[in-house]
Amino acid sequence: MDKLRSIITYTILIIFGFTMVVPFLWMLSTSLMTQSEFNKQETLFIPKEEYHVWNNDGNQERILLVMDKGSTSVIHVLDEDLNIVEEYKEVPSNQIELYRKKPSLHLSNYIKAFKKVPFGLYFYNTIYVSIVSLVGVLITSLLAAYAFARMEFRGRDFFFYLFLSMMMVPQPIYMISSYVLLDKLNWLDTYNALIIPWIANIFTIFLFRQHFKALPKELFDAASIDGCSTFGMLWRIIVPLSKPVIATASIFSLITSWNSFMWPLVMINRPELRVLQVGLSYFNQEASTQTTLLMAASTFSIVPILILFFFAQKQIIASYSRSGMKD
Repeated sequence: MDKLRSIITYTILIIFGFTMVVPFLWMLSTSLMTQSEFNKQETLFIPKEEYHVWNNDGNQERILLVMDKGSTSVIHVLDEDLNIVEEYKEVPSNQIELYRKKPSLHLSNYIKAFKKVPFGLYFYNTIYVSIVSLVGVLITSLLAAYAFARMEFRGRDFFFYLFLSMMMVPQPIYMISSYVLLDKLNWLDTYNALIIPWIANIFTIFLFRQHFKALPKELFDAASIDGCSTFGMLWRIIVPLSKPVIATASIFSLITSWNSFMWPLVMINRPELRVLQVGLSYFNQEASTQTTLLMAASTFSIVPILILFFFAQKQIIASYSRSGMKD
């Protein structure tokens, strides 16, 4: 019975897992197609390309076949960029040849997409904002979590649960008030608007606090007897013992900053300060009919985060389990 239950459970998990992976496979496949190949909608996951070639006195020229009249064919002659240079030309049908490529991998889509808008600048802005925000999150979270976990003061639990309740407030609710506040501080259209409001993270404070409370009390008693200061306990005891949870919190912060869209879209208007997700949105408007380029841009935008997650998934799961421990 237990074996049957396990088989059913894993079968359901595999089905749902495959369902979640399919859109990523489609995105990757589409990014390797030509636009004409995508428009035909003949394949979903294996890029393949079919095109006609005119053997013109030993020279092969790419063409579009308009009509086949038996012994002759009407064609459009294309240049290297697949633009029509000669229309409705009649040539012998025996000079027309059909080429098939499967799989057909057009990696040039990635180069074209990267050069179409300044994705290099968008990557720089995103990396800069992510790293500076991460430093701020680690500093504020370590200090706040240590106070909530190991220091005694009036209203400690009240303020902690008040912090936790803020996690339930959706971002759109405080978006307008935040915009007004940043405008009063003259921080709109600056890096300050992208960084400073996000250097304190309630979830990271919660994660650190749960981990700090699980550390043996005897370590702090011994350090106190040896004359270690409050900050010394944080730096010499807690931080060395918290490297896994710090690494996990860092990954969460980087992923959050990398995927941030609504906040920078509202707070930033200058093109030179756009982060990656906002730049991708503007690219979507400029290249709305070029689906293959859009998928190529989406792919190289998400790949860094996927790589980071795959390398750190064990640590993330372990830290989630630790954060669920009871006080």
